[in-house]
Amino acid sequence: MPRQQPAAARPVRRRSYDQFCASARALDSVGDRWTLLIVRELLAGPRRYTDLHADLPGVSTDVLASRLKDMEQGGLAVRRRLPPPAAASVYELTERGHGLLPVLAALAEWGAPALAERRPTDAVRAHWFALPLLRALAGLTQEGVLEVRLAEGEFHVRTGRGAAVEPYGFGPAPQPDARITLDAELCLELGRGDVTLAEAVKDGRIEVAGDGPLAAELRGG
Repeated sequence: MPRQQPAAARPVRRRSYDQFCASARALDSVGDRWTLLIVRELLAGPRRYTDLHADLPGVSTDVLASRLKDMEQGGLAVRRRLPPPAAASVYELTERGHGLLPVLAALAEWGAPALAERRPTDAVRAHWFALPLLRALAGLTQEGVLEVRLAEGEFHVRTGRGAAVEPYGFGPAPQPDARITLDAELCLELGRGDVTLAEAVKDGRIEVAGDGPLAAELRGG
């Protein structure tokens, strides 16, 4: 009896608007619910599946796994194995995935007015305030790592040219060049353009710590 050949794998068919339009093609890749929020998390650096699930409250495990698979197939993210002793797999953005930073920043700017009041059901993570804060920090010329302290937690952002490579990260920075302390509401005001960084520092609403060039620029020196 002739040996039966295995059936060829069927190509994965993605949902598509089937429109020859750049916006439609973009939405083919990132228009599904949760995809852009996964990008938001991965902009801060490589993350394990369990960490992504913890910082995306409300997403089911099935949907998260499906979106990550779609992002891998679409060239937005890759999965790699960390070397020992970590022995864990992490997801990280590709160069094309990192190109979504201005898209997320624009969405954060557009959506900021809707955050006038925090609802009782709203989850919150400190690093979610990084995107609106990046707009206010964009004018800084000194390159470095800035640690940001909020009541909700800590995160760090890169300033100067380094911001284009790794815009922000989770938790305190190992060796920050400067540190600022402020509240979440001020982060949103800065993101909306209601107040400038210089004004907030001058009024004492932002506390600056550090002795280097970045701290001096933040103080207006």
